[in-house]
Amino acid sequence: MSGMTDLIYERERLTLSKYAFLTENTRGREKPCAPCDNRTAFQRDRDRIIHSQSFRRLMYKTQVFLAPAGDHYRTRLTHTLEVTQIARTIARALRLNEDLTEAIALGHDLGHTPFGHAGETVMREQYSPSFSHNLQGVRVVEKLENDGEGLNLTFEVRDGIACHSGPVMPQTLEGAVVRYADRIAYINHDIDDALRAGILRQEEIPVTLRHILGERHGERINTMVTSIIRASADRPEICMEPDIQEATDALREFLFARVYRDNAAKSEEVKAREMLAQLFCYFVEHPEKLPINSLEIISKEAVERAVCDYLSGMTDRYAIELYRELFIPEVWRVK
Repeated sequence: MSGMTDLIYERERLTLSKYAFLTENTRGREKPCAPCDNRTAFQRDRDRIIHSQSFRRLMYKTQVFLAPAGDHYRTRLTHTLEVTQIARTIARALRLNEDLTEAIALGHDLGHTPFGHAGETVMREQYSPSFSHNLQGVRVVEKLENDGEGLNLTFEVRDGIACHSGPVMPQTLEGAVVRYADRIAYINHDIDDALRAGILRQEEIPVTLRHILGERHGERINTMVTSIIRASADRPEICMEPDIQEATDALREFLFARVYRDNAAKSEEVKAREMLAQLFCYFVEHPEKLPINSLEIISKEAVERAVCDYLSGMTDRYAIELYRELFIPEVWRVK
């Protein structure tokens, strides 16, 4: 090991909490590779994620509002950056491993489909009821990125991606921090986007929740983050104080009722689902139209698996453009 990484390991041992995950204890990668002279394993994971194609595609994937026309609505990429900022703030305050936290946060949504959870629903209906964006994210970093070679990330980062949502908890506190940061980020930025879109007014948010959590975007995030730091300090778990947790859960339920299921916010979702379902059926019937790198997946797994991977990786606008190319006739003009 180089002197630089030795110094980082020593600094972690001296400064991090006894509950933090030390980089030197990583379970490593599926494919061994020579260590880097200047970066630890988790720092390399972070860089591999940032430079990946799937990370760049997050820029054009829906968060809540499908293919929004405005410039200021969140996308899956801006959501990821907000999650990363919140997660690092919590990790630093609790003296956890910031590099591990950052890598998990940056990679947590790499498996998200186009059109947000509408696309995820289509994959469950057309491919498998067990499809989830978090497990698809693991597949992205293990099998699909880098022309089928994957990113070869460490076990702890892959575990954090797999367990950032759903019933299974991550094996590190850093992964648990990202679970909370993800929810804090989307609750608050979805309120912000809903207010901007005019489908929600500030005074409609229940006054008791505004009193407990704060009136504004930044106030609510600060309340939630501070509560986690207070409740989790010097403890082997990540949690919120009970009153803040209760208010946060109630605010999330309010969002489901007023935003996530709102007709104005989801007015195009039916069209998006029908479009993706039609694309899925088309490529199952015409596997020769799939990209060349899908051939190995077809030979080793199934056509449906290859189609699911192809569609899940698309951006919103690419899926729309492809649908238009395949199914919408162009106007024919005599030259």
